Amino acid sequence: MSSMTPAVSVVMPTFNRVEFLAPALESVLAQTFSDWELIIADDGSEATTRAYLQSLAAPPRIRVIWLQHCGRPGAVRNAALREARGEFIAFLDSDDLWLPEKLELQIASLRRHAARLWSYTRFTLVDASGQRSHLRNAKQWAAPAGWIMEKILTEETVIALPSVIIRRQLLEQQGGFDEELVMCEDDELWLRLAVCSEIDSIDEPLTLVRRHGQHSGSDVTAWQDRGRVFEKALRAGVADHHAAILRKLRAKMACGLARSQAASGARLGVLGTLFSSLRYSWRYGAWWRSALLATARAFMPAILLGVIRRYRYGQIAHDGQLRP
Repeated sequence: MSSMTPAVSVVMPTFNRVEFLAPALESVLAQTFSDWELIIADDGSEATTRAYLQSLAAPPRIRVIWLQHCGRPGAVRNAALREARGEFIAFLDSDDLWLPEKLELQIASLRRHAARLWSYTRFTLVDASGQRSHLRNAKQWAAPAGWIMEKILTEETVIALPSVIIRRQLLEQQGGFDEELVMCEDDELWLRLAVCSEIDSIDEPLTLVRRHGQHSGSDVTAWQDRGRVFEKALRAGVADHHAAILRKLRAKMACGLARSQAASGARLGVLGTLFSSLRYSWRYGAWWRSALLATARAFMPAILLGVIRRYRYGQIAHDGQLRP
């Protein structure tokens, strides 16, 4: 490995969860491609995690950046990006894993396809213990190469952040992650990159994405931020057929946000969301149905909601399907 300019800068944000952090780091150390540096940006972790990170630091190959806690992964990653020296940037969250040949296969393919400025792989979901067996029925997405904006918008493919490698020059041109977003900041970046460049692909599950009970964020925040992602993409300007999909998705996010607010008892939030989204959502029938359901859930007495639920579930049990 070159001590001056590594080929790959691995960016890892972390906040506590040291039991997941150790295996994630081991998966970097196990890579068959060795020309990398690892930049860990710590978002104000507690003493146990800080002590572990201090034991790892081995400049210049492994560096730790100590930050005040902000709770915004995009801002934490951007802090690490400002320190990166590699030609390529690879992302790995502190609870996810790479298979050993992941970097080697992606870098070799990116160098064969110089016009493609970013890359991803398929991914597999695993549970807290790293086992795939309990999640065997989870959906698997292919990882097609090329211009994939429409495939992202229609969820024909899903890009897992830990699977992605980007040429640093492109990432710098795009300004990194949107730090205003608490969640979905990776989705927002993918939409910007998909306009600029074809994507390269290794259509093999070289990335393991862990699902566990310590994920941060809330349903309300997720719906809000995903709506902001689509709104930002529309403001930036995209092809007409992509804009049509984005407008429909924006209305869908407003529905989801209203339902989530209703579930959390935020009655005024439901009304505010529906009123503010009416101007761009009124043309979609699904929005009206969801708006009525969210309003009913927010304002209907709990006892009446319970009766309706029991009735509907009784119909399912009776004939195996939900009656209109």
